Amino acid sequence: MMNDSTRKLYIETYGCQMNVADTEVVLSILGDAGFRQTDRPADANLILVNTCSVRDNAEHRAHQRVSELKEYKRKNPDVLIGVLGCMAERLRVSLVERNNLVDLVVGPDEYRRLPKLVEDAYAGQRGIAVKLSRVENYDDVTPLRTDGITAWLSVMRGCDKFCTFCVVPFTRGRERSRTLESIVQEARGLSERGFKEVTLLGQNVNSYHDGTYDFADLLTAVARVDRTMRVRYTTSHPQDMSGRLIEAMATHDNICNYIHLPVQSGSDRVLKLMNRTYTVEQYLRLTERIRRAIPGVSFSTDIIAGFPTETAGDHALTVALMNEVRYDGAYMFKYSPRENTKAWEMGDDVPDEVKNERLNEIIALQEGISGDLNRAMIGSEVEVLAERDSSRSADDLLGRTDTNKKVVFARGSAAPGEYRRVRIDRANAHTLFGTLITGAN
Repeated sequence: MMNDSTRKLYIETYGCQMNVADTEVVLSILGDAGFRQTDRPADANLILVNTCSVRDNAEHRAHQRVSELKEYKRKNPDVLIGVLGCMAERLRVSLVERNNLVDLVVGPDEYRRLPKLVEDAYAGQRGIAVKLSRVENYDDVTPLRTDGITAWLSVMRGCDKFCTFCVVPFTRGRERSRTLESIVQEARGLSERGFKEVTLLGQNVNSYHDGTYDFADLLTAVARVDRTMRVRYTTSHPQDMSGRLIEAMATHDNICNYIHLPVQSGSDRVLKLMNRTYTVEQYLRLTERIRRAIPGVSFSTDIIAGFPTETAGDHALTVALMNEVRYDGAYMFKYSPRENTKAWEMGDDVPDEVKNERLNEIIALQEGISGDLNRAMIGSEVEVLAERDSSRSADDLLGRTDTNKKVVFARGSAAPGEYRRVRIDRANAHTLFGTLITGAN
């Protein structure tokens, strides 16, 4: 056991924004136990890696990084190394028993036990806690956030959809929601600290329900906390995109006109194999309904290339869907087999070179669509929340529109955290470039 003054924690986070939010929970729990965060692993007594197992490459990167961090333990045997998150459940045998890489393996529902597990590990016991929970949602834990402009606010955990390609129900468990009251209280605290935007976060956030209130109720309640604070949410499942939710977005000006609506494939046959529970026709009707209710709304999506048995015809249907919806952006990946999923049992029969060809084709298509949509905005005026200095130049700021488009503009009299009007002068597929309209806020 160490003196409180020497308790220093270094943590690296991989994967989705849910992991970022979980890291803030871990920092809060271990902060209460006397640990203080450091940004140098060489200074830490406890090194943690918060991992992701959704895709194979993310898992391999985290595994490699754990091996690299082992060097700090070789230099100082008193250092503890732990793995948190999705990899904890999947790889606890290889991480601890087989390869002796880490001292702690803690799953996403066991973070409350971290202080005790750490003390046990310092006493020479291996700390393994990977049990999934039907109730844990960390509702009473205030995440440790530094002051800033935007914040992620976790509203629920787990997923009940069981898409055949996805490990989330097995690594993060079943759905359970925080209470509306606790979320509104946290949002109010963020507003009081000066945050200008909050994103409500869940694996399938649309299915939020605390026993009394659904996601439309929650979104409305958070929007009412502070009319000057933008509200976003992610990720949505098309099946749970209710009319009440669409109406809430249309009614409240500070709910951003942006929806991440994963489609995964444009083929009904493949969607059925994926257990996505909707057809292409139903998906298209939904996007049309949303556009009628929310003029100017922007969509992004997820698409998987090379799902088991996907044919050239299936791929062509995905291309056709992309051309019809015309997404503002997309996250596109080639299929990655994950153990324990139903798709794992289907085999992986699409050759890697074919997956790459199809992936490159849809990436190129989306680049063209995004570029066209962005260039159509040249000459228009948009409201931008300035977030930070641009990486291109210290003279420029980077911000986003409520439709989630990045905008770079000369800072002039503007500062991060301000809403400013910007005229768009030029654009590419990824970014809008504009001029600050002087005197407009």
